[in-house]
Amino acid sequence: MKKTLKITSIICAILLCSSCAVIRPGEVGVKQRLGKLNDKILTNGSIVYNPITTRVIKKSTQSQNIKLNLTLPSKEGLSVNSEISILYRIEADKVISVINNLGRDYESIVTSVFRSAASDVCAQFFAKDMHSGLRAKIEQEILEKMKLNLEKQADGIELIAVLMKRIQLPVGLARSVERKLQAEQEAMRMKFVLQQEKLEAERKIINAKGERDAQLILSKGLSDEIIKIRAIDAFRDLAKSNNSKIIITDGKTPLLIDDEKK
Repeated sequence: MKKTLKITSIICAILLCSSCAVIRPGEVGVKQRLGKLNDKILTNGSIVYNPITTRVIKKSTQSQNIKLNLTLPSKEGLSVNSEISILYRIEADKVISVINNLGRDYESIVTSVFRSAASDVCAQFFAKDMHSGLRAKIEQEILEKMKLNLEKQADGIELIAVLMKRIQLPVGLARSVERKLQAEQEAMRMKFVLQQEKLEAERKIINAKGERDAQLILSKGLSDEIIKIRAIDAFRDLAKSNNSKIIITDGKTPLLIDDEKK
């Protein structure tokens, strides 16, 4: 009897555990009874259900990341190897629509839609564009085309971003792009040098003009009257000196001969 009660208790415990589900933060759940989805979306907490006829499907509503290594076509017919990440998430209030239309393995649908959109968009750009400042534009156009294609199949998948993390150009093209970048950098350096030389030449011209103008102003200001006044001032300064001197003058300017050095 005791053995039977023990077995019964174990069975009841197993049934109780198997009839409970826990919905964690960042998840939602949906009950599926006899293959049919319930219309109610379950959020955080524990759920009790009949494990014989019902099960709980749990889906994450957090941002998901799909990483792909692809070979993309370019406008000139080259193949470009790339590593790309797709960021997306499931909208909690539309998870039933997503499961009904795309199934539980909707990640493969997102991947397929991306492959198609990426090929269509990249075929409109040159290979070098994927390696330059146009990368952001390519990412945005792929994202918009993916949204358009997914809306036709199901509503409820929010695409966040398409990130082209690594682009590997064909060897010949990569070398050509590198040489072009080096040439552009050298041209920019020479342009800077020429600008500096031009500024230096302009500085010298301005300086020379300033000196010339100063000389012209000074020569115009030296009139006969000013020269006489300066000569008188010079005689006065000589008169104040205690040293003996011989002064030869024409009455206009003095010529000083130091007596001590004769």
